[in-house]
Amino acid sequence: MENKVIVWDLDNTLYRETPEFHDLMDSITAEAVIEDLHLPLKMEEAKAMVTESYRTYRDGGEIFVRKYGVSPKEIFEAYHKRKEQHLAPIVPYEGLLEKLKSLQCPQYIFSTSSHDACEAILKHLGLLEFFAEHFYSVEDFDAYKKNETADIYIKFCTKINIEPQNCLFVDDSYSNLEYAKKAGMQTIRLCHGKPNDMATEYIDYAADNIDECLTLLSLLCA
Repeated sequence: MENKVIVWDLDNTLYRETPEFHDLMDSITAEAVIEDLHLPLKMEEAKAMVTESYRTYRDGGEIFVRKYGVSPKEIFEAYHKRKEQHLAPIVPYEGLLEKLKSLQCPQYIFSTSSHDACEAILKHLGLLEFFAEHFYSVEDFDAYKKNETADIYIKFCTKINIEPQNCLFVDDSYSNLEYAKKAGMQTIRLCHGKPNDMATEYIDYAADNIDECLTLLSLLCA
């Protein structure tokens, strides 16, 4: 049997997005479309559209792409340049680095944050050295989402030279897990205390919190 590898999502997985931080990111998205992409919107209006976009498309910028013809690349880049500068509210999980080091599988990150934002977040979390040359953004594969096609996961696996069936993919998002599973990965949902009442054939395992997830991974990697 080939060795397993762990593939982590980053945002709201290797750190917890609080409601306050999520609200800050919604504001940053709204600022980006107004100030950087020059859409004729008021701040409150743009922020309400971000909320609607997450609810409808599970992506805060998609509504502006569809309604105003904004380039997905432009909104992705504008948002993440701002995000890099607003990481102070993120509180790292206590002792996470040592817990990651105890796992017996090689570990990677595959994130919807830009490559530069990933680097800034990992530095903030104290994990940059651990994941050096082992973290990837969707933009590294000329994409801006993880919840549209399984192809992006297959490209990622090709990049790290691992068969999808040997990947343990950890994410908090149902839509990301769906396409990871379609690509052939084993999937783990980090529930963050929410009931796992939407479990489908796309979720192989579920963990209530990061420590429970790490315990599960230690067993799967044994």
